[in-house]
Amino acid sequence: MAREKPALEVPPYAAASAETVRWPDGDTVVDRLAVEEPLEIRIDGRPIAVTMRTPGHDEELALGFCLSEGIPVRTARLPDDLAANTVEVDADGFERGSLERLFYTSSSCGVCGKGALEAVAVEAPRVASELRVSTALLASLPDTLRAGQAAFEATGGLHATGLFAADGELLCLREDVGRHNAMDKAIGWAYSAGRLPLADCVLCVSGRLSFELVQKAAVAGCPILVAVGAPSSLAVELAQDRGITLCGFVRDGRVNVYSEPWRLQG
Repeated sequence: MAREKPALEVPPYAAASAETVRWPDGDTVVDRLAVEEPLEIRIDGRPIAVTMRTPGHDEELALGFCLSEGIPVRTARLPDDLAANTVEVDADGFERGSLERLFYTSSSCGVCGKGALEAVAVEAPRVASELRVSTALLASLPDTLRAGQAAFEATGGLHATGLFAADGELLCLREDVGRHNAMDKAIGWAYSAGRLPLADCVLCVSGRLSFELVQKAAVAGCPILVAVGAPSSLAVELAQDRGITLCGFVRDGRVNVYSEPWRLQG
């Protein structure tokens, strides 16, 4: 099966330079910043979403986004008009009239402007995977993820999602200014590599756990989701409903398990 080693150097499209004055010394220095630009996602030549993202792996982002929204996809590619910051997604049986949501996403909060839980829910079956892993392995994943975050090391401004095999091998790492984008990129990579559903994998994220990240993991069929930070109440509720083992505050050898603890072994 496909595997990808994380890049050791920062891609030129992921970081930019800017002069900054640092106090209290008052020195002017050149700082590295995470790049943030809009990406338009199209189906049949018409936009369905705009997301603010860090450039790179845009086709994976588009695929992961569409899959997470319940849109059946085949491929993603440059548009016929070669428009900048745009990806065209080929989707079978896509009915634009079935989209009841307004897709505008931002790097900070994901899909915004949704008034009710029903407006953001995407159908996904309960995750039936019998995968079991050790707590020691889960506790080690954030450090492995952090060691591969070249763009974060340079800028301090990107989130990351890592897709891990059951033995702890890092299969794919993606960084982005938006935590939801980083996961979409990882899921898009898994789709292209023929790895969906992720029944024998673990997803690890560098920040907190929101409802949206749990939903994306559920749609991808991933049984275990790990985070360095805290989960929200709705994230825990959804994980319990979809049969996902949700782990937060995974750091310094500790793991807080909020749902389906039977998948963890001492």
